[in-house]
Amino acid sequence: MKEKYFTSASITRTAEEMLARIKQAVKLRDIRINAGTSALLVLDMQKYFFDKASHALVPGGEAIVSRIKELGEQYIKKGYPVIYTKHLNIAKDARLMAVWWKDLIEEKNSLSGIIDELDVSKGTLLIKSQYDAFYNTELEEILEKRRIRQVIICGVMTHLCCETTARSAFMRGFEVFFPVDGTATYNMAFHMAALLNLSHGFAVPVMMKDMLEAVKYG
Repeated sequence: MKEKYFTSASITRTAEEMLARIKQAVKLRDIRINAGTSALLVLDMQKYFFDKASHALVPGGEAIVSRIKELGEQYIKKGYPVIYTKHLNIAKDARLMAVWWKDLIEEKNSLSGIIDELDVSKGTLLIKSQYDAFYNTELEEILEKRRIRQVIICGVMTHLCCETTARSAFMRGFEVFFPVDGTATYNMAFHMAALLNLSHGFAVPVMMKDMLEAVKYG
């Protein structure tokens, strides 16, 4: 079920091949990033998904870290918002998460924190309890106050929290950019399925290098 389909050496080539397959299957919308009215959403980059001893390890997750870090630093440099989420549960708010996953991420878990490579102190940290980063959080309010119209969604996992949040953002009127090489999950099948579905009705698939360039020079 798990495979390391992204590595630091292969991620660019693999992601570009994925994007080419998507373009063959779906007619993409011509929506351009306007960095000044965008926000970077970095979902659940917690040690729980990156520690090699964790049962929830995302094998290729480490390959997206440096790209997210670089884009986040550029956003901060420009004064644009970066919003990090941390998924935490207690019995009261878990709902069906408890049925599906049983092993919930509790605050007392030593792996619940964001990985050390990302400096969340310069962004906004939100705690969420479900896949959707908008559900029972202040995310929409934060974006509206900053007059944000577009979001770039990065993090883990592609087909769960990232995909669900992308759909939710679309339903709230935000234009969504979904980097092929800025998210990761357990295997390529899950990753491609999420990208194909999102590209058909919810989000624009992109490469991180193109988002970085748009922010630098936009």
